[in-house]
Amino acid sequence: MNIIRKKGGARYLNLQEPEKPRLYRDLFPYTSICRTTFDNILLAPRPSDKMYVTDTTFRDGQQARPPYTVKQVLKIYDFLYRLGGKTGLIAASEFFIYSPKDRKCVDACRARAYPFPKVTSWIRATKDDLKLVRDMEFDETGMLTSVSDYHIFLKLNKTRKQAMDMYVDLAAKALDWGIIPRCHFEDVTRADIYGFCLPLAQRLMELSRQSGMPVKIRLCDTMGYGVPWPGAALPRSVQRIVQTFIDEADVPGEWLEWHGHNDFHKVLVNGITAWLYGCGAVNGTLLGFGERTGNAPLEALLIEYISLTGDDGAADTTVISELAEYFEKELHYHIPHNYPFAGRDFNSTSAGVHVDGLEKNEEIYNIFDTKHLLNRPVPITITDKTGRSGVAYWLNTNLRLTEDKKVTKKHPAVGRIYDAIIAQYEGSNRTTSFSYEEMEDLAQRFMPELFATEFDHVKQLAGELAAQLIIRLAQHKDLLDFDASALARLDSFAEEYSFIQYLYLTDTRGRLKCATITDPQYKEKYQALPLDYDFSAREWFKIPMQTGDLHIMDVYQSQFTGKLVITVSCAVTNDQDDIVGVIGVDIQLEQLIKRAKALRKEVGTQDENDI
Repeated sequence: MNIIRKKGGARYLNLQEPEKPRLYRDLFPYTSICRTTFDNILLAPRPSDKMYVTDTTFRDGQQARPPYTVKQVLKIYDFLYRLGGKTGLIAASEFFIYSPKDRKCVDACRARAYPFPKVTSWIRATKDDLKLVRDMEFDETGMLTSVSDYHIFLKLNKTRKQAMDMYVDLAAKALDWGIIPRCHFEDVTRADIYGFCLPLAQRLMELSRQSGMPVKIRLCDTMGYGVPWPGAALPRSVQRIVQTFIDEADVPGEWLEWHGHNDFHKVLVNGITAWLYGCGAVNGTLLGFGERTGNAPLEALLIEYISLTGDDGAADTTVISELAEYFEKELHYHIPHNYPFAGRDFNSTSAGVHVDGLEKNEEIYNIFDTKHLLNRPVPITITDKTGRSGVAYWLNTNLRLTEDKKVTKKHPAVGRIYDAIIAQYEGSNRTTSFSYEEMEDLAQRFMPELFATEFDHVKQLAGELAAQLIIRLAQHKDLLDFDASALARLDSFAEEYSFIQYLYLTDTRGRLKCATITDPQYKEKYQALPLDYDFSAREWFKIPMQTGDLHIMDVYQSQFTGKLVITVSCAVTNDQDDIVGVIGVDIQLEQLIKRAKALRKEVGTQDENDI
């Protein structure tokens, strides 16, 4: 075997134009698992002078989950900035730009004015798409540049020359418009590297020299076929692909990106291999979201970068835990409990780490100081040897109890939980530790006050949905004069939302000025509340008058209808922000919950319109 480093760019690589597509059937038989071949060429690692991460959470990542709202995109973009954008390690993030919502996401993130992650776009290989990029004043865009014969022949129905000319023409037009093209060499690990990819790269580098602008190339392992093994042959060798682009086509390493997929469980190691062999950037997504099996987990790339460089200040790794909590609580995404760095139990062990010995032997079983680096204490394993202090530690840590709710080993319920654990070992000769689910069941049994009930969740949901609607209603100028237009606005609103039982507007003295009764069968009862009725002593009136804000009351039974209702009220203000009245609404809880899904979507759309 030889260690080979070719000094490239000296020879011109000719495009090869086969009559039939080259599908590498010896490597990709389709009816069998793909094959790995070796040609005994070994390459020495030589990382790029600057290594960095690029993000595709909002592009490739969004193809694997329900689309994010604009607010969610903005929140996640803020996380990316705090995680590694501050230092420039997360250098860029790419966005779709096709829909009005896509463009609103771009505008919202640009308004943050963060230097990194730089907001870039992604388009198909068409001039119409490129015009969108120009019109939105991007200075860099990704462009779909499919390079395997699977795509060129079987999808595009083109010859290699036709495909190459199309890609080069589009890159040239981008440069003419002052836009840096980032050519995404789609399906590169099934492509003819010497017969198509390198000749195309050479032409792109010639465009770069003529324009004086970079032309970037993203090496896309679309199907996850890349392998990191020393001596592996093209087109599957990650090492060989990266270094042939640098040595043979004169592509600067800092203009190369690796974009992988995890079809064969190699997405992270392939990305790191690309770094080690000269690729400047590795592209990933938060938590590895991506079409099919996903992309390189961006948080794992940051950890590996620090491991390779020793640059502890390059990323704020504690943000990973905040991200995980946001994805679970706000986006309702279940992170596997053993998922590295972000899963609930990733740093837990069943090897006997107990609270009394935690300080003494934590390092034996913990990968690093997770409390310091991820703001995550080490979970303990509950067995018959744990003791009451261990039960208290488990409750405080795993249920994330606030300081005012934390328990000690002296708490009576802790003792009852401990007794139940011991009974399991004494009564059935149990030898295994208690799982999280078992401990949670015991905690709910003996300390139910620590858990939100299903009814609590319903109340919270009802309050949140109703609040968003009432805030918007309170902003209508029709309400300011308490006249016929105000009543018409209330009638229109109540008609649209059938879960409303009673909708009413008072002045600053708490006197009823207009109201809408939605159900005729209760009209007579509500008419016992005539105009100028005095509501000044009611909680729903007093608090908005004191705060100028929204107020949500607890659920109660309506004296008029007998239904469970929730009252939401909000101050009505004029252009000078002076309070002129209070609007209140009684909402039937059951009816609201029936429309919850549609209301979530409606509220989300309205939120995006407000950004």
